[in-house]
Parts: sequence; structure tokens; C-alpha cells
Amino acid sequence: MTNPAPPAAGQTGTSAPNAPELKTALQDFTTEFGGFQAEIIHKFQQHEERLTMLDRKTALSPARPALSGADAGATLHHKAFDAYLRSGDDSPMRGLDLDTKGLNTQIAADGGYLVDPETAQAIRGVLHATASIRAIASVVTVESTSFDVLVDHTDVSTGWATEALATAESDAPKIDRIPIRLHELSAMPKASQRLLDDSAFDIEGWLAARIASKFARAEAAAFISGDGVDKPRGFLTHSDIPDEIWEWGNLGYIATGAAGDFASTNASDAIVDLVYALGATYRANAVFVMNSKTAGAVRKMKDADGRFLWSDGLAAGEPARLMGYPVLVAEDMPDIADEACAIAFGDFEAGYTIAERPDMRVLRDPFSAKPHVLFYATKRVGGDVSDFKAIKLLKFALS
Repeated sequence: MTNPAPPAAGQTGTSAPNAPELKTALQDFTTEFGGFQAEIIHKFQQHEERLTMLDRKTALSPARPALSGADAGATLHHKAFDAYLRSGDDSPMRGLDLDTKGLNTQIAADGGYLVDPETAQAIRGVLHATASIRAIASVVTVESTSFDVLVDHTDVSTGWATEALATAESDAPKIDRIPIRLHELSAMPKASQRLLDDSAFDIEGWLAARIASKFARAEAAAFISGDGVDKPRGFLTHSDIPDEIWEWGNLGYIATGAAGDFASTNASDAIVDLVYALGATYRANAVFVMNSKTAGAVRKMKDADGRFLWSDGLAAGEPARLMGYPVLVAEDMPDIADEACAIAFGDFEAGYTIAERPDMRVLRDPFSAKPHVLFYATKRVGGDVSDFKAIKLLKFALS
């Protein structure tokens, strides 16, 4: 058996007839790949042209307005209200800020003026005098229902000691307790929800300011003439006796010498007597208290040398002075009349104590009086005389 002869030099193991087919296939693949590449390049060019066109439109068109943020809040309210209607669960509503504004739009004087789109941004109210004894009294903040003032109005007995004799025991001091109970001021205005929705400004804040102003005027009157029944006791409601026979628990007074007026001669002597009826230790911090009518009468008084007893403040905000002592004009003081104690003089910081809770509370109730919103405001305050020596009165009487 013989072996086949090896192939000649220059020849390969592949038969020569397959070479043209491979070449044709390679050319077809190259052509198809070139077409695919051209198509991809064309699509990229179209995409770039489209992006360029969008950029130009965006640059020429105005900016898109910001979306309103009210939808999110409305959605929260809708979800909470839906839960309340379906299951009676009002807990989601407690965490929401409820719009609480007031009055109604049907009657002009009760709020109809407020829905006019040209309404002013604030309400101008009638001005009221708010001068109060609070400005000169002792004010304490408490967390309980009452405040007790402990007063030692006696003196410790003393004596001169000798070397050989025994020292006598001093008398024990006597302490009085003056309880000051806290009473509650309250107000509950209501307003329709529609007015609050349509009003041009903060109705809730306006109502709060009105309530606070009314509370200030109510307590100012009580500190002077309150009877102590569900309100502070005013210093003028305590019994008054002539200063010559004064005793603890009463306020001493000086008489003008004329019924319902100053004396016809030497009228200013009553003012001088009132000042020096008060002890020297209290005069250093003493203040006159009277209303405007009384101040107008006292303003005209002169001493024996023709000098006015009254002097106006030299700087802005400084009170007027009578015989060198500040004057508080409180409109709740009585007018000059027969048997009226129209002028008070004393150290009110020592003589009158006001006890109060630290803040005024406002409860908003949008459910009890639908479609109105109720505002229940409360403040707790009390007051009473704490030192009967510290306050003297001028009584317009014969004696």
C-alpha cells in the first residue's frame, strides 16, 4: 500500500472552487454593515435636530407658572372629612389648621362690609380708655386657684436692756392672711365661615385683639369698684372711715370740707392733707389716681403763692405730677359728687395685689354652631387690697 503524494508547494488544503463564494459573502456583509451604519448615523442626526428644535421652543416660550400648593392642603382636608363621614373618626381633622374667621355677610354692620374687594386692610374701632391700676399695683403670676398674701401689721416690742436686769420677752407678731381668689373673664363671639373665607384680612386676629381690649377694660373697672363676687374686689368697695380713727381692714379718708366739692376757701389744703395722711414710708412710691373730670378740676388749683399744684410731664410718656407725685388717670374712678371718694393716693404696689394666670386662652369651635365658628376666650384674674395702710382716699364730704 502506497502513501499519497503531499501537496505541491503554494497549494492549500481548501479546494480552489470555494474561494469566490467566500469573497462574495464578505462583500455582501460589508455592504449590509455600511448600510446599517448609515441608518444609525441618520437616526442620531434626526434626534439631535429634534432636541435642538425643542430647546429653541423652550427658550422662546414663557416660563411655566408654578403649581398651586393649595391642592395638597385641600386633599388633606378632603381625606380627613371623608374619614369622619364614613367612620365618625375625627382624629385626622384635629391635626389640620382650620380656617377660623368671623361674623356674617348678610348684614352689612355685622360683617357684610368686609367682603368688598376694596375693603381696607384693618378695622378702625372706637378707642376706649384702658388705664388700669395694674400699671401701679403688685402683679403676681400663679398656677393655682388663689393667692394668699401674708401681712404682718404689728411691730415687735423692744426695750432698753441693762446689765443686771433680765430682758423682757418681746410680743409675738400677729400675721393676717388675705386670700385673693382668681375669677374667670370669658367671651364667646361667633363668625360665619363664609365671611372668613371672603374677608380681606385676618378676622381671627382682629377678634382676639378686641377680646383682649375688652378684658383689659373689664378688669380695670373691677380693680377699682368690683364687689368681689365672681370678680376681683376693688379697693373702693372696702369700708372707709375718717383717717383719725383708722384701723386695719378699712381705708382712711380725708374730707374736703364741702359736700360734693372742694372747700370754697383754701381748696388745695385737702390735697396737702391727703398727701401727709399717708405714712412717710409709703409716700416715696405713692401715686394719685383720679378720672379725667376730677383731674380737670385739680389742674386749676394753686397754692398760697399762686403756683399750680399740677405740673405736666416734661418728656413724652412721662405722667403728669400733682405736688410732685405721679398721676394715673383712670376713667373708672368716680366723678366728684357728695360722699364720693374721687381721688386716691397711696403706694399701690404695696397696697393692692393682682394675681392672674399667665395667659389668655382662646378655644376655636367650628362644630357646635355650624356654619359659624365660635371663639371661646377665657382669662383668670383676681385682686384685692393687701395693705390697708398704703392707700388713702379724698372724700368730697363735710366730714
